[in-house]
Amino acid sequence: MLDLVILSLHFFMCFLISLVIWYGSKDKDLHNVSKGTVEMEHDALVYVGKEDDIKKSQRITTKVNGREVVVFYHEGKFYAMDARCYHAGGPLHLGDIEDINGQSCIICPWHQYKITLETGEGLYQAINPLEPSPTPRWLSKGVKQRIHKVTVDNGNIYVSPPDLSVSFDSDYYADKYKSNGDFTVEK
Repeated sequence: MLDLVILSLHFFMCFLISLVIWYGSKDKDLHNVSKGTVEMEHDALVYVGKEDDIKKSQRITTKVNGREVVVFYHEGKFYAMDARCYHAGGPLHLGDIEDINGQSCIICPWHQYKITLETGEGLYQAINPLEPSPTPRWLSKGVKQRIHKVTVDNGNIYVSPPDLSVSFDSDYYADKYKSNGDFTVEK
């Protein structure tokens, strides 16, 4: 019986030590932004760049917790989403931004899929053939692209890490390109 108690205490101590090491290593895992990586902040926000720099370039690509993310500055607002299109993994950082039905959308350069910057919805045009003179209308496919919350604080731009408890179609390509380490265009 004493052996069982000692063994249980040993496993419990090992568990506590592993927790201390795991939590302690997060604070020491800071990277320099100038080297193309991002810096973790205390409140789990990820620093991605200076506000003025992103405003000038209109968009940047970065990694947030190993995931490729593109941050856009468009018409006075910042947006962030997974950098690969939900449809076939197209590089959204190379797409054009257009106003579609009153919504700012990124157009995937590979297959021209339209994704709203605000919500990540996929848009498509449809007609009702039963109407006497069918008029194309923009409709939503639902949220397909993971959107990341952007925070502006004192001239710095931060992106919240993704909440992976909810899945989106873009997660497939985000995971596929996660280990790639760069933003090379593959088709």
